[in-house]
Amino acid sequence: MSPLLILLSLNSVRMQTWGGPDTWAFAPKPDDFRTDALLDLRYLNEKTAGESGFVSVDADGNFLLGNRKLERFWAVNTNVGREKTFVQSPLGRQTAPDLARHAHFLAKRGVNMVRFHGQLSPNLGKNPDAKFSDINEDERDWGWRLVAAMKKEGIYTTLSPYWMVPMKFSKNWNLPGGANQSAASLVFFDPTLKAAYKSWLKALLTEQNPYTGVALAQDPALAIIELQNEDSMLFWNINDVKGEQKVNLERLFAKWAKSKYGSAQKVSQAWAGQALHDDDRAGAAYDFYNIWDATQPQSGTKQIRVGDQIQFLTETMRGFNKEMTEYLHHDLGCKQLVNAGNWRTADPIRLNDSERYSYTTTEVDAVNKYYDGVHKGPNSGWAIMNGDQFTSPSVLLDPKPLPTNLKQTMGRPIIITESSWVMPMAYDTEGPFMISAYQSLTGVNAYYWFATSDDEWSQPMSANGYMPSDQKWLMGNPDMLGTFPAAALMYRSGYIEKGSPAVVEERALTDLWARKTPIISEEASFDPNRDAGDIAATSSVQHGVNPLAFLVGPVEVEYGGDPAKSKVVDLSKYIDSSTMTVNSITGQLALNFEKGFCTLDAPCAQGVAAFFRAKPMIRTSDVTFLSQNEYGSAIVVSLDGLPIKESKKILVQYGTRSRPTGWEDQATTISLDGGKKVEGFQVVNFGKAPWQVQKAKLDVIVRNATLRKATLLDMNGNAVGNLPVERIPGGIRFKFPDSAMYVIVE
Repeated sequence: MSPLLILLSLNSVRMQTWGGPDTWAFAPKPDDFRTDALLDLRYLNEKTAGESGFVSVDADGNFLLGNRKLERFWAVNTNVGREKTFVQSPLGRQTAPDLARHAHFLAKRGVNMVRFHGQLSPNLGKNPDAKFSDINEDERDWGWRLVAAMKKEGIYTTLSPYWMVPMKFSKNWNLPGGANQSAASLVFFDPTLKAAYKSWLKALLTEQNPYTGVALAQDPALAIIELQNEDSMLFWNINDVKGEQKVNLERLFAKWAKSKYGSAQKVSQAWAGQALHDDDRAGAAYDFYNIWDATQPQSGTKQIRVGDQIQFLTETMRGFNKEMTEYLHHDLGCKQLVNAGNWRTADPIRLNDSERYSYTTTEVDAVNKYYDGVHKGPNSGWAIMNGDQFTSPSVLLDPKPLPTNLKQTMGRPIIITESSWVMPMAYDTEGPFMISAYQSLTGVNAYYWFATSDDEWSQPMSANGYMPSDQKWLMGNPDMLGTFPAAALMYRSGYIEKGSPAVVEERALTDLWARKTPIISEEASFDPNRDAGDIAATSSVQHGVNPLAFLVGPVEVEYGGDPAKSKVVDLSKYIDSSTMTVNSITGQLALNFEKGFCTLDAPCAQGVAAFFRAKPMIRTSDVTFLSQNEYGSAIVVSLDGLPIKESKKILVQYGTRSRPTGWEDQATTISLDGGKKVEGFQVVNFGKAPWQVQKAKLDVIVRNATLRKATLLDMNGNAVGNLPVERIPGGIRFKFPDSAMYVIVE
């Protein structure tokens, strides 16, 4: 059955109202952190984050703790503690943000890294007379408290202190261009903004954290400093630089061009016939083409001028990243790793490699890459409301947009600083399974789930606290956070083998400026036949590489390399187009995107994420799963480090689907821009708390002759009671409880 037919089949049997005999109400008691809990992953963390020193990077791009032990980070974005006021929970409890409880809760479920995503610029609403150099003290205090609380639970922090989107300027700050301008791209070249930013960093990082007694610059619990979030001079927002700021940037471009060619006259010769309206006749300033021109094929002298523009913008960003890294390391004495940024470009195929090259003056690469579908509504950027239209894709049926499908700069770590399976999509239970499995295979170093503002679980509630709606940006539901433990355990324990590279691409810098097509792109729409017509003539690979290679093994790139040395494994050994199956180079992962199931088969971890309607029985080396659910994700993982066939203690985890109580949707046709239409759904009722979880209909067979007992756990990892177990030759069989997610087998 094709992926489309599978989804249409599911639509035809889809529940119209959530809640009733086929679901169970998800309303766990607050975790009391009992010492006899059978499932508690706090032991995976250090007693105190940074107790052995600062996080570093080895020559292969792996993260190391201070004791040189390799570490993998299971990470989340959190806003807990940002607001100090009491809040009314959707289940009727009045709670205060409790960072200590939150940290303990996360550590118990396998988290060892959080991200502070704040804004250090002055809060003009609270302090209209603030100087440009003044720090937002509330944001600083939250950052200090967050690091202190997480540190005690062995959880590291990534610091994201700057985002240009909410930036507000005062007319008293003498910023070129005035107060009413966008901050897009300015931090890369404007000296006034750059100086203010440095002053905020100094106030945050060098003053003593009152909650630890140590300045953040000297605190190894702070692992990574991110220079800026979601800004790039290669993105569409470069067109928002106007007025005096644009003139200043044009002057910098002229200075750069004359340095490259030797004189204004030689620049004119190189760009013959390509004069622009705002060019200065004497060569004091050169105008810019709209960034759109860089997304299109060009020829002749226009190709040269557009290429110079891209080189200049890339090198400007790279210079900023170098300057700020040196400021942090040398001026402020920070020993943390530095990440430049995490954004995309106006054309991910032609420009993304230039973006990543600009990061190479820091130590860590990053990207924000969500997995989502269509969502149309009046407030679809932040809320789910009745009448909204949406689609529910699944990476099991179309794996190209899987967030871990990344080109990794050789020898450098890469982190996904924001990502999630974004509501109102319906198939998010696959998320932790797929991220854990393919992060392990490819060596992507950390994936930060976005986001939570709750101490423990996030129940359905208003997106802004008062408007009838549901939250959109959350990961604290049973589908995702509920399936953290097994996924985090097998990833952090190294149970899934990292593969050898499937693709190694070497790119000459001149090919980046010429916007030559790479042999492979992480853009989900990349077509190796359609998009590969402009590969560098010197490349050893003269055709586009199937993007499914990301599911075979790591895809690496070297900038400033020799394209003639690019290499691709024989992908026909791993990709079978006739059965729509991709096997990993390690032999431990197999994805069938025709029927929609992915299997993991490693000695210490075995499992499946699947549309079970298409394949109700799935067998791995030591486990058989038989499910009557339409969809779900099951993992069997060793708790004692022994292979499953020998282990004395095993976690069996199963997640299905959930929706708010009373949720209703109906099939509809969605009209998109450009006249295209897609089949999707319309929200009839966004529901209310608590979540309703589809009851499990799963039988599990584990082929391990030493196992005798199965214990049902609650959502806090505490024993609830024993389950009936059937002894069979060489192992056991049991029915997974219908209203639970965790079972311990011993």
